[in-house]
Amino acid sequence: MEHEYGQGQDSVYSNKVRAGKRRTYFFDVKQTRGEDYYITLTESTRKFNGSGYTRHKIFLYKEDFNRFLEGLQDAVDHVKTELMPNYDYEQFDRRQEEWEKQKALEESEESEETTASVEDKPLESEDDISW
Repeated sequence: MEHEYGQGQDSVYSNKVRAGKRRTYFFDVKQTRGEDYYITLTESTRKFNGSGYTRHKIFLYKEDFNRFLEGLQDAVDHVKTELMPNYDYEQFDRRQEEWEKQKALEESEESEETTASVEDKPLESEDDISW
């Protein structure tokens, strides 16, 4: 699966993490020509004026996986335990879950409206019902 922001290498695995209304993170595992693998981490942020996205990308190579994870976990733990131990970090998960439910409901309602308008449309000829 190749995203429009890709570098032309084949993605063998992709994971998208929505982080609010304007920001999305993409985790893509890509394969090199030499059949090696690396990860691209992409932050995509919708511009305020609605004219596109700003993207920042990190390339993470297998020899750095463990050190990267250790450094990231250390930084996150430091913020959570030393700097802001009483902060409710799960509030963002709950808020995102509510937003996704609302968006799914709106999309479902739009889909039902589209289906209803198609069903209400009179057939112009017998050819309209042939598959």
